[in-house]
Amino acid sequence: MAHQKIWENHYPKEVPLTLRYSDKLLHEVLMEQAENNGDKVAIRFMGKSITYQELWLEVKKTANFLQEQNIKKGQRVAIMLPNCPQAVISYYAVLAIGGIVVEVNPLYKEREISHQLIDADVSAIITLDLLAKRIKNIEHQIDLEHILLTSIRDYLAFPKNIVYSLQKQSRQAYPLPDFQSDTSMWHKMMKQGNDKDIPKLDIDPKNDIALLQYTGGTTGEPKGVMLSHFNLIANTEMAKAWIPWERNTQANVLGVLPFFHVYGMTAIMNYSIFTGSNMILVPKFDAEALLNTIKKEKPNIFPGAPTIYIGLLKQKSITNYDLSSIDFCISGSASLPIEVKDAFEKVTKGRLVEGYGLTEASPITHANFMKEHKYYGGIGVPWPDTDAMIMTLTEKKEAEIDEIGELVVRGPQVMMGYWRRNEETKEVIEDGWLYTGDLAYMDKHGFFYIVDRKKDVIIASGYNIYPREVEEVLYEIEGVEEAVVVGIPDVYRGETAKAFIVIKEGYKVTEKDIKDHCRQQLANFKVPTEIEFRDNFPKTAVGKILRRKLME
Repeated sequence: MAHQKIWENHYPKEVPLTLRYSDKLLHEVLMEQAENNGDKVAIRFMGKSITYQELWLEVKKTANFLQEQNIKKGQRVAIMLPNCPQAVISYYAVLAIGGIVVEVNPLYKEREISHQLIDADVSAIITLDLLAKRIKNIEHQIDLEHILLTSIRDYLAFPKNIVYSLQKQSRQAYPLPDFQSDTSMWHKMMKQGNDKDIPKLDIDPKNDIALLQYTGGTTGEPKGVMLSHFNLIANTEMAKAWIPWERNTQANVLGVLPFFHVYGMTAIMNYSIFTGSNMILVPKFDAEALLNTIKKEKPNIFPGAPTIYIGLLKQKSITNYDLSSIDFCISGSASLPIEVKDAFEKVTKGRLVEGYGLTEASPITHANFMKEHKYYGGIGVPWPDTDAMIMTLTEKKEAEIDEIGELVVRGPQVMMGYWRRNEETKEVIEDGWLYTGDLAYMDKHGFFYIVDRKKDVIIASGYNIYPREVEEVLYEIEGVEEAVVVGIPDVYRGETAKAFIVIKEGYKVTEKDIKDHCRQQLANFKVPTEIEFRDNFPKTAVGKILRRKLME
């Protein structure tokens, strides 16, 4: 069967099939917004407003500071922050000096942080003072040139003297460790920083890495996905074209998806900067607090994940809030139940659709249409300039309509490859096609549907859990003979981790022992929520554990 993009027959007139992409760098887009729309609000954070002009000024101070610390083009700088102004400022500042951003989940524990920092060979890290102890605990393992510490209080809407008083009290309550690496405080940098224009560097949008985003890829071992400025710009331009917002008015974009995840980075942070929108930053998901934020800040665009929408719908008080400002929501990271879509659209009168992506594609490749076009369900259709097809499982050829196979995609948003892992890159990219590892099919309209995952990664509340990583932690427990971790359905999280354990003869290990050990070694979302003890595991003739049998 000849490859046909039959979904293009259903494209709405307001969405072009192909786009013209800017050859600018990510930080240059922000600079232009500061020059042309400097008085517009760029960020709203816990009552404080920051204009585009103010945002760019603080990016320049941070970029100049990093250069003064001898951070050069191509060096990696880790950002371990929740959604706050510093996360946005740091991201664009690192890019402005030709650095490579390495996003680190602030929920991570020491062993998870050290893996990323060592693998990426980072030169500096920007993180919260409250997380400083975790960095101190692994400092002997990594070679950091500089540590820049900030506080959530640095951008609270209080007078500066009150903020610094609170910071002093915080440092007394949580004394900062003595680091071997050079260490600076954010508020001092901003107070004394140099806001001169950043020298223009020779940065190639297509061939220079902008971001190392860690993911399990198809093997489950975390590795850095290399994304260029062009990859990220292309996916952001696609998002601009897909969301039919009137360009003559400023949109308010709700930023509850974390920016350390590439979905939040593209669909909220970069999208907002590219469209001159106001991003409303939410550091942590709390259903009642988020409803209050929506009521007060009146967002129009609300990218999210099913767990977020489910969490809001579970609140009995939801009918007491005016959510009518919400026009468009795009859901990713997990399958969106149709009943959740219908219920959320009923309370907001807006549009909620499901999309699809993966870190290796910056991340979005598919989505359903945002306006009043027929909703077939599934993950929708490929975005502009994005090609997709289903590859048969028995041989590498295109599958028939409705035939299940592996989803492969190609387009300008597909990664440069895995960081320092050429062989793994060759395994997933062939002739420009990215093999997603997801089983899917395409219907006669050109709409795609995910059936299952070839890889074993568990997606809980939008976060990836790699069974192998959790199993390694379980094997550290004295008395554990065998351990297998699988994903099981969860009403709220979409999926959650369940551990099957075989205990060595003569040992006594309780569920509490297992969970306590996991909490010490893993982020909370990776800790198995269910533990099942078994006498033995089903195995093949050569002794391989039949994971699928356990899942069934």
